[in-house]
Amino acid sequence: MLQTTSTLTPVSTKPHSKTSGGCASSSCGSPTTEIQDQKLQERIAKHPCYSEEAHHHYARMHVAVAPACNIQCNYCNRKYDCANESRPGVVSELLTPEEAAHKVLVIAGKIPQMTVLGIAGPGDPLANPEKTFRTFELIADKAPDIKLCLSTNGLMLPDYVDRIKQLNVDHVTITINMVDPKVGEKIYPWVHYGRKRYRGIEGVKILHERQMEGLQALKEADILCKVNSVMIPGINDEHLVEVDEVIRSKGAFLHNIMPLISAPEHGTHFGLTGQRGPTPKELKNLQDNCSGNMKMMRHCRQCRADAVGLLGEDRSQEFTKDKFMEMAPEYDLDKRQEVHAGIEEFKAELKAAKAKKAAEKKAKTGPKILVAVATKGGSLVNQHFGHAKEFQIFEVDGNEAKFVGHRKVDHYCQSGYGEEATLEHIIQSIADCKGVLASKIGHCPQDELRKAGVEPFEAYDVIDKVALDFYEQYLQKLKA
Repeated sequence: MLQTTSTLTPVSTKPHSKTSGGCASSSCGSPTTEIQDQKLQERIAKHPCYSEEAHHHYARMHVAVAPACNIQCNYCNRKYDCANESRPGVVSELLTPEEAAHKVLVIAGKIPQMTVLGIAGPGDPLANPEKTFRTFELIADKAPDIKLCLSTNGLMLPDYVDRIKQLNVDHVTITINMVDPKVGEKIYPWVHYGRKRYRGIEGVKILHERQMEGLQALKEADILCKVNSVMIPGINDEHLVEVDEVIRSKGAFLHNIMPLISAPEHGTHFGLTGQRGPTPKELKNLQDNCSGNMKMMRHCRQCRADAVGLLGEDRSQEFTKDKFMEMAPEYDLDKRQEVHAGIEEFKAELKAAKAKKAAEKKAKTGPKILVAVATKGGSLVNQHFGHAKEFQIFEVDGNEAKFVGHRKVDHYCQSGYGEEATLEHIIQSIADCKGVLASKIGHCPQDELRKAGVEPFEAYDVIDKVALDFYEQYLQKLKA
């Protein structure tokens, strides 16, 4: 069994099936194409948002230096002093570029597997260009091994692609929820552009044109682009298939279809009007329908604008301003490279373990099932059921375990005891799964899981191995 720690965890990446625009059949498999694919893998290998495998092992952080925004979204309500919500647009405190750079250098020492620094708000980075680019300049000078990226609504992107390229920002995310302004009119009440506020479809048309122009400019500048789309049932859910086709044709590298987060207490228009978000099944079906067109991101956690740590965890409250400003920067390039070398060594071990397990299995056809996995990272089943804040969902068919999403839940264990209502919510969240895999599961939740048709399975090992072992047990019970 592989042994690891939470701070030394590996990564492996899957080849990206389609580059922007695809490749001609005459060139596929050529040495030139293989070199290009290898270079592409190197660009995303340590970026937890762009590589599904990397998100198990590498951390990211966001710095909240961009408070202003130039559009209004019906699903957004920016909050600047909030430690209790986990969603985009929310931060505990705003930072100056100098404070942000200091925070990055502190965290880069304390979390050496942190490889990416992003600016995602709480407003729009390109509506705050001076603060955004000053932050990037400071970090690039002091911590050259950290990747820089930003997320934007795209309205001002065409004006700043050259500056983004100059600063070696290699990854840009655009939120694109529509390519038909009639659909966008239901999402965006106003757009502020050229010192004028445009309401209704007039503003949405400007936003759409600028987003398409920016996407094309990123492709020409060879900057990797991820597109985020918020799935809003009854408004753009069916339309997102068309969005997926358009962004692929224009060179987007990755598509991330996210569920609408909608609750009255968030104070958003959709929350106050009762607009529901999609069910996990609805989200997965849409992602599956679009996944044939281009690479689909399924591991997004819709992070806060000041998130710190691995995807799926948020350590931002460990590094509030009153704390990190008292800490001396611990950035040490040699130490970070040593940690990353350890990750690569473990990566090779993990790859060998997976290959061995695959060799032991004969190719077979069987029913596809979903399993829920409690994990703290490292591609391992290594978390107690009662400590899980989320479950990663894998689709298993006897030959492989394929990551397909995640489900956020509340802690079942609360100061040593379980809450009945919380357990019921957890079971509802994973009710479509045939099994739940965890390092330990208490007797009470085991009984309740079985009553709901979800089989508990305890193990501490590589997720792929445990999932396939569970699958074998599942088939045997079907035959019995």
